[in-house]
Amino acid sequence: MSQSTYQTPPGRLGNLSAEQQTTLDKFRHDLSNDANFPWTPARHGDATLLRFLRARKFDLALSKKMIYDAEQWRKDFGVDELVKNFQFPEKKEVDKYYPQYYHKTDKDGRPIYIEVLTNIKIDELYKVTTEERLLQRLVVEYERSLTERLPAASEEAGHPVETYCTILDLTGVGIMSFYKVQSYVAKASAIGQNYYPETMGVFYIIHNSYLFNGVWTVVKGFLDPVTIAKFRIIWPSDLASLKDQIPVENLPSEFKGNCKCVGGCSLSDEGPWKHRQALGAAPSTSGGPSAA
Repeated sequence: MSQSTYQTPPGRLGNLSAEQQTTLDKFRHDLSNDANFPWTPARHGDATLLRFLRARKFDLALSKKMIYDAEQWRKDFGVDELVKNFQFPEKKEVDKYYPQYYHKTDKDGRPIYIEVLTNIKIDELYKVTTEERLLQRLVVEYERSLTERLPAASEEAGHPVETYCTILDLTGVGIMSFYKVQSYVAKASAIGQNYYPETMGVFYIIHNSYLFNGVWTVVKGFLDPVTIAKFRIIWPSDLASLKDQIPVENLPSEFKGNCKCVGGCSLSDEGPWKHRQALGAAPSTSGGPSAA
């Protein structure tokens, strides 16, 4: 999508009602002047504050609770320390059982995030890693996405990009296999929804089982109604519909696209953020486009 056709969605910088602007100003003032809140200008720009406000429909009290809870979680989880020091040497082994990766961008300029549970073998997976390390990796990648991927995607698109296009492939996953990974999925969903709100753009779930309704019932229990509305449920025979949202050259071949990265798309981290790093651009500390 070119900059000339881009229109700022409601509730974002450049498209706020008078009431929303007043609420944002009050939110910023209260947080920045509260000695008990770890106010960090680099992380708490207006676009970030607006994500929390939108997540709570601009209810100031609820938004404050959400962002205070998020900051307490960051402290308890040790996010800043993880970002500095976390290493994941088991990445290639984990990729054999549970690929989780960012790969290029969709037609709206959003980074594409993909998870594939098709070949998941929990017992084998947890021989090479742990649930705790998977969650730590997830958080580190969230942080990297806010500081590197979204800014790079925004530069390439020519307008702010604040959300992701996600593909979750459950093809061939049985109920028992899913329930074994349910603990991780629930915790990962809670982290995204509660501490990195309003970053989901569109979410595709691919499945080939009539038993999926049981799995979907469980998954929906982790999510709020606004989030659920962003989901698209498709069968493997409907993979062509992904091309409505994702350029064929950006879609991995396993999803009927044309991309075949050297070494595999799941290990490439291909996208504008990679080229931005190669050019020597300093990582953003703004938390995303306009501190998103």
